[in-house]
Amino acid sequence: MTTQLLSTTEQDLERAAELIRSGGLVAIPTETVYGLGANGLNPEAVKKIFEAKGRPQDNPLILHIHDASQLRDFCREIPDAAWTLAEAFWPGPLTMILPVRDCVPKTTTAGLDTVGVRCPDNAATREIIRLAGVPIAAPSANTSGKPSTTTAAHVLHDMDGKIDAIVDGGPCRVGVESTIVDLTGEKPRLLRPGGIGPEALSALLGELEIDNAVTGEIAKDAVVRAPGMKYKHYAPAAEVLIVDGSPEAAARYVRERFHAGDAVLCFAEELALFAGCNPTAYGREHDPASLSAGLFAALRALDDGRVQRIFARCPNGGGINVATRNRLRKSAGFHIVNAEAVDPLQVTGDK
Repeated sequence: MTTQLLSTTEQDLERAAELIRSGGLVAIPTETVYGLGANGLNPEAVKKIFEAKGRPQDNPLILHIHDASQLRDFCREIPDAAWTLAEAFWPGPLTMILPVRDCVPKTTTAGLDTVGVRCPDNAATREIIRLAGVPIAAPSANTSGKPSTTTAAHVLHDMDGKIDAIVDGGPCRVGVESTIVDLTGEKPRLLRPGGIGPEALSALLGELEIDNAVTGEIAKDAVVRAPGMKYKHYAPAAEVLIVDGSPEAAARYVRERFHAGDAVLCFAEELALFAGCNPTAYGREHDPASLSAGLFAALRALDDGRVQRIFARCPNGGGINVATRNRLRKSAGFHIVNAEAVDPLQVTGDK
Protein backbone atom coordinates (compact mmCIF):
# COMPACT_ATOMS: atom_id res chain seq x y z
CA MET A 1 0.00 0.00 0.00
CA THR A 2 1.21 3.49 -0.86
CA THR A 3 0.34 6.09 1.77
CA GLN A 4 -0.81 9.35 0.19
CA LEU A 5 0.16 12.68 1.73
CA LEU A 6 -2.78 15.09 1.53
CA SER A 7 -3.09 18.77 2.36
CA THR A 8 -6.08 20.69 3.74
CA THR A 9 -7.23 21.99 0.37
CA GLU A 10 -10.88 21.40 -0.50
CA GLN A 11 -9.90 18.81 -3.11
CA ASP A 12 -7.74 16.84 -0.67
CA LEU A 13 -10.37 16.97 2.08
CA GLU A 14 -12.89 15.52 -0.37
CA ARG A 15 -10.36 12.80 -1.23
CA ALA A 16 -9.89 12.00 2.47
CA ALA A 17 -13.66 11.83 2.98
CA GLU A 18 -14.04 9.46 0.03
CA LEU A 19 -11.35 7.17 1.45
CA ILE A 20 -13.18 7.11 4.79
CA ARG A 21 -16.53 6.36 3.11
CA SER A 22 -14.98 3.51 1.11
CA GLY A 23 -13.56 1.78 4.19
CA GLY A 24 -10.01 3.18 4.10
CA LEU A 25 -7.72 4.45 6.84
CA VAL A 26 -6.83 8.15 6.95
CA ALA A 27 -4.70 9.91 9.57
CA ILE A 28 -6.44 13.15 10.52
CA PRO A 29 -5.11 16.22 12.33
CA THR A 30 -6.76 17.41 15.52
CA GLU A 31 -5.85 19.95 18.18
CA THR A 32 -4.80 17.10 20.52
CA VAL A 33 -2.85 14.51 18.48
CA TYR A 34 -3.18 13.00 15.01
CA GLY A 35 -5.90 10.35 14.84
CA LEU A 36 -5.98 7.17 12.78
CA GLY A 37 -9.44 7.47 11.28
CA ALA A 38 -11.94 5.05 9.77
CA ASN A 39 -15.70 4.92 9.29
CA GLY A 40 -16.86 4.31 12.87
CA LEU A 41 -20.01 2.55 11.65
CA ASN A 42 -18.14 0.04 9.46
CA PRO A 43 -16.83 -2.91 11.52
CA GLU A 44 -14.41 -4.05 8.80
CA ALA A 45 -12.92 -0.57 8.46
CA VAL A 46 -12.56 -0.28 12.23
CA LYS A 47 -10.74 -3.63 12.38
CA LYS A 48 -8.11 -2.13 10.10
CA ILE A 49 -7.33 0.46 12.80
CA PHE A 50 -6.48 -2.25 15.31
CA GLU A 51 -4.37 -4.08 12.73
CA ALA A 52 -2.40 -1.00 11.64
CA LYS A 53 -1.68 0.07 15.22
CA GLY A 54 -1.22 -3.38 16.75
CA ARG A 55 -3.86 -2.25 19.25
CA PRO A 56 -5.53 -4.63 21.73
CA GLN A 57 -9.12 -5.40 20.72
CA ASP A 58 -10.46 -4.59 24.20
CA ASN A 59 -9.32 -0.95 23.97
CA PRO A 60 -12.38 1.09 22.86
CA LEU A 61 -12.24 3.83 20.24
CA ILE A 62 -13.57 7.39 20.22
CA LEU A 63 -16.12 8.58 17.66
CA HIS A 64 -15.39 12.01 16.19
CA ILE A 65 -18.36 14.09 15.04
CA HIS A 66 -18.54 17.46 13.30
CA ASP A 67 -21.30 19.03 15.40
CA ALA A 68 -22.80 18.49 18.86
CA SER A 69 -26.21 17.80 17.35
CA GLN A 70 -24.83 14.45 16.10
CA LEU A 71 -24.75 13.16 19.67
CA ARG A 72 -28.38 12.13 19.26
CA ASP A 73 -27.47 9.98 16.24
CA PHE A 74 -25.03 7.75 18.11
CA CYS A 75 -25.89 8.10 21.81
CA ARG A 76 -29.03 7.59 23.90
CA GLU A 77 -30.14 8.74 27.34
CA ILE A 78 -28.04 11.87 26.98
CA PRO A 79 -27.95 13.76 30.30
CA ASP A 80 -28.19 17.53 30.60
CA ALA A 81 -24.54 17.56 31.72
CA ALA A 82 -23.48 16.43 28.24
CA TRP A 83 -25.14 19.41 26.58
CA THR A 84 -23.64 21.73 29.20
CA LEU A 85 -20.14 20.39 28.49
CA ALA A 86 -20.64 20.47 24.72
CA GLU A 87 -21.71 24.10 24.85
CA ALA A 88 -18.70 25.03 26.97
CA PHE A 89 -15.93 22.94 25.39
CA TRP A 90 -16.89 21.80 21.88
CA PRO A 91 -15.27 21.94 19.45
CA GLY A 92 -12.41 21.04 21.75
CA PRO A 93 -10.31 18.43 23.53
CA LEU A 94 -13.12 16.78 25.51
CA THR A 95 -14.54 13.26 25.06
CA MET A 96 -17.77 12.21 26.78
CA ILE A 97 -18.67 8.59 27.56
CA LEU A 98 -22.40 8.01 26.95
CA PRO A 99 -24.79 5.07 26.37
CA VAL A 100 -24.38 3.95 22.77
CA ARG A 101 -27.02 3.37 20.10
CA ASP A 102 -27.21 0.06 18.26
CA CYS A 103 -25.97 1.64 15.01
CA VAL A 104 -22.43 1.79 16.44
CA PRO A 105 -20.75 -1.62 16.06
CA LYS A 106 -19.26 -3.51 18.99
CA THR A 107 -15.91 -3.41 17.19
CA THR A 108 -15.80 0.33 17.82
CA THR A 109 -16.92 0.15 21.46
CA ALA A 110 -14.84 -2.96 22.36
CA GLY A 111 -18.10 -4.70 23.18
CA LEU A 112 -19.27 -2.09 25.67
CA ASP A 113 -22.73 -0.52 25.92
CA THR A 114 -21.10 2.93 25.97
CA VAL A 115 -19.12 5.00 23.50
CA GLY A 116 -16.74 7.95 23.71
CA VAL A 117 -17.66 10.90 21.49
CA ARG A 118 -15.98 14.21 20.80
CA CYS A 119 -16.07 17.12 18.36
CA PRO A 120 -12.46 18.07 17.51
CA ASP A 121 -11.27 21.67 17.31
CA ASN A 122 -9.83 21.33 13.84
CA ALA A 123 -11.80 22.78 10.93
CA ALA A 124 -10.23 20.49 8.32
CA THR A 125 -11.09 17.32 10.22
CA ARG A 126 -14.63 18.48 10.99
CA GLU A 127 -15.05 19.11 7.26
CA ILE A 128 -13.79 15.60 6.45
CA ILE A 129 -16.38 14.17 8.86
CA ARG A 130 -19.13 16.30 7.31
CA LEU A 131 -18.15 15.34 3.77
CA ALA A 132 -17.84 11.65 4.64
CA GLY A 133 -21.31 11.64 6.19
CA VAL A 134 -20.20 9.22 8.92
CA PRO A 135 -18.54 9.58 12.33
CA ILE A 136 -14.83 8.85 12.30
CA ALA A 137 -13.46 6.38 14.84
CA ALA A 138 -9.91 7.50 15.56
CA PRO A 139 -7.36 6.58 18.19
CA SER A 140 -3.95 8.26 18.11
CA ALA A 141 -2.11 7.52 14.85
CA ASN A 142 0.93 5.83 16.38
CA THR A 143 2.08 2.26 16.83
CA SER A 144 0.25 1.01 19.93
CA GLY A 145 2.10 1.80 23.15
CA LYS A 146 4.51 4.27 21.55
CA PRO A 147 4.50 8.08 21.96
CA SER A 148 1.54 9.66 20.20
CA THR A 149 1.88 11.54 16.92
CA THR A 150 1.67 15.34 16.88
CA THR A 151 2.92 15.97 13.32
CA ALA A 152 2.28 14.34 9.95
CA ALA A 153 5.95 13.28 9.89
CA HIS A 154 5.42 11.31 13.11
CA VAL A 155 2.47 9.52 11.51
CA LEU A 156 4.44 8.73 8.38
CA HIS A 157 7.22 7.24 10.50
CA ASP A 158 4.80 4.80 12.17
CA MET A 159 2.19 4.21 9.47
CA ASP A 160 3.86 4.53 6.06
CA GLY A 161 2.57 1.70 3.89
CA LYS A 162 -0.04 0.65 6.46
CA ILE A 163 -2.72 3.28 5.81
CA ASP A 164 -4.25 4.96 2.78
CA ALA A 165 -3.49 8.61 3.50
CA ILE A 166 -2.29 11.26 5.94
CA VAL A 167 -3.84 14.73 6.02
CA ASP A 168 -1.11 17.18 7.01
CA GLY A 169 -2.68 19.87 9.20
CA GLY A 170 0.55 21.03 10.85
CA PRO A 171 1.67 20.48 14.46
CA CYS A 172 -1.01 19.76 17.06
CA ARG A 173 -1.68 22.68 19.37
CA VAL A 174 -2.59 20.84 22.59
CA GLY A 175 -0.26 17.88 22.12
CA VAL A 176 -1.90 15.34 24.46
CA GLU A 177 -5.06 13.31 23.93
CA SER A 178 -8.49 14.59 24.91
CA THR A 179 -9.91 14.69 28.41
CA ILE A 180 -12.37 11.81 28.89
CA VAL A 181 -15.27 12.13 31.31
CA ASP A 182 -17.79 9.33 31.94
CA LEU A 183 -21.36 10.62 32.26
CA THR A 184 -23.08 7.25 32.66
CA GLY A 185 -22.80 6.93 36.44
CA GLU A 186 -24.38 8.74 39.36
CA LYS A 187 -21.53 11.24 39.32
CA PRO A 188 -19.29 12.40 36.46
CA ARG A 189 -15.99 10.52 36.47
CA LEU A 190 -12.69 11.62 34.97
CA LEU A 191 -11.19 8.64 33.11
CA ARG A 192 -8.32 10.41 31.36
CA PRO A 193 -6.95 13.95 31.85
CA GLY A 194 -6.31 16.08 28.78
CA GLY A 195 -6.59 19.57 27.39
CA ILE A 196 -9.58 20.39 29.61
CA GLY A 197 -8.38 20.33 33.22
CA PRO A 198 -10.31 18.74 36.11
CA GLU A 199 -10.91 22.17 37.63
CA ALA A 200 -12.75 23.37 34.51
CA LEU A 201 -14.96 20.28 34.57
CA SER A 202 -15.73 20.63 38.28
CA ALA A 203 -16.68 24.27 37.78
CA LEU A 204 -19.54 23.14 35.53
CA LEU A 205 -20.38 19.70 36.90
CA GLY A 206 -19.82 20.10 40.62
CA GLU A 207 -18.32 17.00 42.24
CA LEU A 208 -16.05 15.06 39.88
CA GLU A 209 -14.79 11.59 40.69
CA ILE A 210 -11.24 10.75 39.60
CA ASP A 211 -10.65 7.24 38.28
CA ASN A 212 -7.69 5.31 39.66
CA ALA A 213 -6.28 5.05 36.12
CA VAL A 214 -5.54 8.79 36.17
CA THR A 215 -2.93 8.53 38.92
CA GLY A 216 -1.83 4.90 38.97
CA GLU A 217 -1.81 1.50 37.31
CA ILE A 218 -4.92 -0.63 37.09
CA ALA A 219 -5.27 -4.40 36.69
CA LYS A 220 -4.44 -5.84 33.28
CA ASP A 221 -7.73 -7.77 33.26
CA ALA A 222 -9.83 -4.70 34.11
CA VAL A 223 -12.66 -3.76 31.75
CA VAL A 224 -12.20 -0.11 30.77
CA ARG A 225 -14.65 2.38 29.26
CA ALA A 226 -12.11 4.59 27.52
CA PRO A 227 -8.77 4.39 25.69
CA GLY A 228 -5.47 5.02 27.44
CA MET A 229 -6.55 3.60 30.79
CA LYS A 230 -5.13 0.10 31.07
CA TYR A 231 -2.05 -0.56 28.98
CA LYS A 232 1.41 0.97 29.14
CA HIS A 233 1.26 3.89 26.75
CA TYR A 234 3.30 6.69 25.22
CA ALA A 235 6.61 4.87 25.83
CA PRO A 236 9.81 5.05 23.76
CA ALA A 237 12.05 2.00 23.51
CA ALA A 238 14.29 3.44 26.23
CA GLU A 239 13.51 2.94 29.90
CA VAL A 240 11.90 6.07 31.38
CA LEU A 241 12.47 7.03 35.03
CA ILE A 242 10.69 10.05 36.48
CA VAL A 243 12.83 12.02 38.92
CA ASP A 244 10.74 14.14 41.28
CA GLY A 245 12.04 16.72 43.74
CA SER A 246 13.73 20.10 43.51
CA PRO A 247 15.79 20.87 40.40
CA GLU A 248 18.99 20.74 42.45
CA ALA A 249 18.17 17.38 44.05
CA ALA A 250 17.11 15.94 40.70
CA ALA A 251 20.31 17.11 39.02
CA ARG A 252 22.40 15.58 41.80
CA TYR A 253 20.51 12.28 41.53
CA VAL A 254 21.01 12.12 37.76
CA ARG A 255 24.68 13.11 37.80
CA GLU A 256 25.47 10.40 40.37
CA ARG A 257 23.91 7.74 38.12
CA PHE A 258 24.46 9.01 34.59
CA HIS A 259 26.02 6.63 32.03
CA ALA A 260 26.69 6.72 28.32
CA GLY A 261 23.40 6.00 26.58
CA ASP A 262 21.39 7.99 29.13
CA ALA A 263 19.48 11.20 28.45
CA VAL A 264 17.49 13.75 30.41
CA LEU A 265 14.04 15.09 29.53
CA CYS A 266 13.57 18.32 31.43
CA PHE A 267 12.12 21.83 31.52
CA ALA A 268 13.88 24.53 29.51
CA GLU A 269 14.68 26.36 32.75
CA GLU A 270 16.71 23.32 33.91
CA LEU A 271 18.92 22.77 30.85
CA ALA A 272 21.95 24.37 32.49
CA LEU A 273 21.58 22.14 35.57
CA PHE A 274 21.77 19.03 33.42
CA ALA A 275 24.58 20.24 31.14
CA GLY A 276 26.74 17.28 30.10
CA CYS A 277 23.91 14.79 30.71
CA ASN A 278 22.42 14.87 27.21
CA PRO A 279 19.42 17.04 28.17
CA THR A 280 16.39 17.74 25.99
CA ALA A 281 13.80 20.34 26.97
CA TYR A 282 10.18 19.62 26.10
CA GLY A 283 8.81 22.99 27.20
CA ARG A 284 8.96 25.61 29.91
CA GLU A 285 7.91 24.76 33.46
CA HIS A 286 6.06 28.05 33.80
CA ASP A 287 4.23 27.54 30.49
CA PRO A 288 2.17 24.34 30.92
CA ALA A 289 0.82 24.52 27.36
CA SER A 290 4.36 24.32 26.00
CA LEU A 291 4.99 21.15 28.03
CA SER A 292 1.92 19.32 26.75
CA ALA A 293 2.57 20.47 23.18
CA GLY A 294 6.22 19.39 23.26
CA LEU A 295 6.10 16.15 25.26
CA PHE A 296 5.47 13.54 22.57
CA ALA A 297 7.75 15.18 20.02
CA ALA A 298 10.58 15.15 22.58
CA LEU A 299 9.95 11.50 23.52
CA ARG A 300 10.01 10.60 19.84
CA ALA A 301 13.25 12.52 19.30
CA LEU A 302 14.85 10.47 22.08
CA ASP A 303 13.49 7.21 20.65
CA ASP A 304 16.35 6.84 18.17
CA GLY A 305 17.95 3.59 19.32
CA ARG A 306 20.95 5.30 20.88
CA VAL A 307 19.26 6.28 24.14
CA GLN A 308 18.78 3.44 26.61
CA ARG A 309 17.48 5.31 29.66
CA ILE A 310 15.68 8.64 30.07
CA PHE A 311 15.60 10.56 33.34
CA ALA A 312 12.43 12.65 33.08
CA ARG A 313 11.25 15.71 34.96
CA CYS A 314 7.50 15.94 35.51
CA PRO A 315 5.37 19.07 36.12
CA ASN A 316 3.27 19.60 39.24
CA GLY A 317 -0.01 21.42 39.60
CA GLY A 318 -3.43 21.33 37.95
CA GLY A 319 -4.88 22.22 34.58
CA ILE A 320 -3.19 20.60 31.61
CA ASN A 321 -0.22 19.66 33.81
CA VAL A 322 -2.43 16.83 35.13
CA ALA A 323 -2.51 15.38 31.62
CA THR A 324 1.22 15.87 30.97
CA ARG A 325 2.00 14.20 34.30
CA ASN A 326 -0.36 11.31 33.47
CA ARG A 327 1.29 10.69 30.09
CA LEU A 328 4.81 10.78 31.50
CA ARG A 329 3.90 8.41 34.32
CA LYS A 330 2.39 5.95 31.86
CA SER A 331 5.43 6.19 29.59
CA ALA A 332 7.56 5.32 32.63
CA GLY A 333 5.29 2.48 33.71
CA PHE A 334 4.88 4.51 36.94
CA HIS A 335 8.58 4.10 37.73
CA ILE A 336 9.14 7.22 39.85
CA VAL A 337 11.84 8.24 42.34
CA ASN A 338 11.82 11.19 44.74
CA ALA A 339 15.33 12.66 44.60
CA GLU A 340 14.72 14.49 47.88
CA ALA A 341 14.33 11.19 49.71
CA VAL A 342 17.43 9.50 48.29
CA ASP A 343 20.59 9.37 50.40
CA PRO A 344 23.15 11.36 48.36
CA LEU A 345 25.87 8.94 49.50
CA GLN A 346 23.96 5.93 48.18
CA VAL A 347 25.22 5.92 44.60
CA THR A 348 24.60 2.96 42.32
CA GLY A 349 25.54 2.27 38.77
CA ASP A 350 22.73 -0.21 38.24
CA LYS A 351 20.64 0.24 35.13
